[in-house]
Amino acid sequence: MDVVLGQVEQLPALLAVSRSALVRNWDSLTLDRALEWARYFQHLYDRFRARPKLREALGRRLRWSQPYPLLAFPTLDRCPQLLGLALLENRVLPHAACRRLLRSLLQSPGAGPGPDPRGLELLARRKAAACLLALPRRPPRRRPGPEVQLQAEAQLLLTRLREEGQEVGEAAGQLRCLCGVLEQLPQPRAFEIVAAALDLLKQGPGTDQAGDGDRDGSSLDGYQASAAGDECSAGLLLSWLLGNQERFSAFCLCLPCSYLAFLAGNYSQLSRSYLDLLTGWGSHLLYDPLQGRWVKSCLDKAELSWEELKKRFSCLCQESSLLKEQTQAALELLRTQDGGFKVHGLSVWTDLLMEV
Repeated sequence: MDVVLGQVEQLPALLAVSRSALVRNWDSLTLDRALEWARYFQHLYDRFRARPKLREALGRRLRWSQPYPLLAFPTLDRCPQLLGLALLENRVLPHAACRRLLRSLLQSPGAGPGPDPRGLELLARRKAAACLLALPRRPPRRRPGPEVQLQAEAQLLLTRLREEGQEVGEAAGQLRCLCGVLEQLPQPRAFEIVAAALDLLKQGPGTDQAGDGDRDGSSLDGYQASAAGDECSAGLLLSWLLGNQERFSAFCLCLPCSYLAFLAGNYSQLSRSYLDLLTGWGSHLLYDPLQGRWVKSCLDKAELSWEELKKRFSCLCQESSLLKEQTQAALELLRTQDGGFKVHGLSVWTDLLMEV
């Protein structure tokens, strides 16, 4: 087993090299050896997938083999696809090796060793998705909500989470996968994708499939399983967002306030944290009697101005009657804790209640 663990440690290096300029010197023989290693790792997955202790040992060894991200035991099953995709996208791969790679990918199952046909299908889907997502972005929409490209990226993220849920099972492993995916993206884009994914989940299970409303027992079971999977995905996304206060603060500053109000109206856990965050921001405002308005206590911090804070509370009150009641109740409690004043300029919460 020590030999196998040592071999698995080489997987990050193999994937890293496949995306580097080192493949410039690869010939057909080197390519064949790389593909053989990828198929060997896939064989290890098939061999140990039903043995939990060995699965955990291999997964732990892969997690130690950083800095290459997103490596876990299910990665072994996708090694031929990951290697093939990396090499196809590497423009320095020599022409002869590239032709050899294409012949290997297109080889029929009965013609000799080669990747699983389902792997080729998956590779084609992901390559097509990569080309789609590389198209120029459309200008921002005037109304809140994800654009078409964001919806596609969010759907890919949700698909990845469902795949990991089927393979890994435990929430901790899925959360590690989610963190690995999102940490590769620039922060504003990661926040937009998470928000779009939460938006898609609120459209309900099975929204991407046609249906006439008639369900037999099996389809009802499938619907319930899909709903449970969507609830699990939403929980993972919220855990990632709310697990770090600095991250959640940046998320709220990144998105339009009307879109945040929509998400808060659909996710109670998010609405509570958002109200707490707005409360923290509002507590740093000071009243300037010379200017006759509330100003930031420290201009270097990321707190909101009075106008921005008022707009965000107004959006919460306009989203739904339930959210409006929760928001007003929170402001009433804050005003009471502040002394219960009803005079302008003494409490920021009093003035917010007057405004919203």
